Amino acid sequence: MPRAGLSRDEVVRIALRLVDEGGPTGFDDLTLARVATAAGVAAPSLYKHIDSLAALRREVALVCTREFADACTAATIGRSEADALRSLAVAMRDFARARPARYAAVQIGPDPDDPAQAELRSEAARVVGVTAAVLAGFGLPETRAIDAVRAARSALHGFVSIELAGGFRLPEDLDRSFDTLVELLVEGFRGLAAPGGR
Repeated sequence: MPRAGLSRDEVVRIALRLVDEGGPTGFDDLTLARVATAAGVAAPSLYKHIDSLAALRREVALVCTREFADACTAATIGRSEADALRSLAVAMRDFARARPARYAAVQIGPDPDDPAQAELRSEAARVVGVTAAVLAGFGLPETRAIDAVRAARSALHGFVSIELAGGFRLPEDLDRSFDTLVELLVEGFRGLAAPGGR
């Protein structure tokens, strides 16, 4: 019999707690055995509530991506152009630094052909949609929209990922470096939107 009070939602909540407690590698280190131990049940008992580790990781990624999409949306409401991009960048970095393992979960690309990942695809699309809406404020040609979204996400994710990994060892102020990156993006998108911009 399943443990009294244990449910699919509770299994996901336990998994999220373990992910948070695991630091930056918490999502990668998630296992059914660890969840079962934390839940006080034998690992096979989890299969009454969750189909597999892949299914559990998908549920965790869904929660994390929804939170991330909410944070990005809230940061950009009522803002436009450079102001919106700066706010989006700060929101992304703040989320990643506050919850590094949940940020790692957000990076899992949903399978476009898997019906079980429809909700995750929808939340991931919200993140892309917020980014696209922010960059549309620069007046970019429609043909460059995807290029711009990829450039912004790559640059911001690259900085955040290196920061989380402790890769910036020089003594110069990291906030200033991050602000510099964002200003480079702002000027780059303005240039791309200008007549004759590439």
